[in-house]
Amino acid sequence: MALADFVADLDALLTAAQQSFGGAADKATLEAARIEYLGAKNGRLKEAQKGLGKVDGPDKPAAGKRFNEVKQALDALFADAEARLAAPDAAAAGDPTFDPTEPGRRVPLGHLHPLTQTIEELKEIMGRLGFSVVQGPEVEDEWHNFEALNIPLSHPARDPLENFYLATAEKLASGPMLLRSQTSTVQIRVMEKTKPPVRIISLGRVYRPDDADATHYPMFHQIEGLLVDRGVTMADLKSVLRLFAISYFGGDVHIRFRPSFFPFTEPSVEVDMLWNDRWIEMGGAGMVDPNVLRAVGYDPEEVTGFAFGLGVERVCARKYQVTDIREFYHNDVRFLAQF
Repeated sequence: MALADFVADLDALLTAAQQSFGGAADKATLEAARIEYLGAKNGRLKEAQKGLGKVDGPDKPAAGKRFNEVKQALDALFADAEARLAAPDAAAAGDPTFDPTEPGRRVPLGHLHPLTQTIEELKEIMGRLGFSVVQGPEVEDEWHNFEALNIPLSHPARDPLENFYLATAEKLASGPMLLRSQTSTVQIRVMEKTKPPVRIISLGRVYRPDDADATHYPMFHQIEGLLVDRGVTMADLKSVLRLFAISYFGGDVHIRFRPSFFPFTEPSVEVDMLWNDRWIEMGGAGMVDPNVLRAVGYDPEEVTGFAFGLGVERVCARKYQVTDIREFYHNDVRFLAQF
């Protein structure tokens, strides 16, 4: 017999044994498989051993080596199957109350943080209104964080005590760097590279050295919206914000504007929302200041636009009746499990 034929027979035997031992569902089936393959008298391995004497003389060492390997593999398959079938018995012996026929205990599954859930929902709502989601860096230069937004050097918002400046970044050629204090920086970056029309929202973390209290935190999330095109008016801004509020809070929500001032919008307004018979402050908004349009290369005689900014924590807190936004950052599982 040729060595190749002998080895092929052994390989076929091993494959069949793997299926038999692996598929054994009880001890009786496993014992039958053991007798079939490992039986001392009529087992298939015993029959295969008879072929070893028929292999040509020079090939006998290699044939014998392969036979021993297959025998060891069969013994291991049987031992593994035996241990597998014995496992429930072992568990029952260790715990008299263990019943393998009872359904298992459901493993508790985690879920997204309420702020993350809110961010994803806001993206979906604004996407249905035609706004694309854009991202930007959290470490910014003064041009994008202040100057392009029409915030002059003398403005109190640029006070070092009102921002997180990075001392090591002062050596850079671009000047001082800081953690962005608003997501409006993303709007500047998009307009610098995109010709009108522009219809975007940006969501992300912003940083201000505020004392933490029920409505403030030194790190929080903002959603900023920007629409620039021909003929954009305050009526468009009010319509978008009302549709946004109805979609997120549900019901018939009314929006009102109160005069305000922001360097990057003119006119500027504070946005309030009537929900559950209460007027609630949502954030700031207004028409994009012509100086901002000029800073990014737009012609304010050709295009106009509106922008709005809302605090994600405040929006989330209003919807779920959370009275202190610090709860979102305490990582208390009992609190987070409610959402």
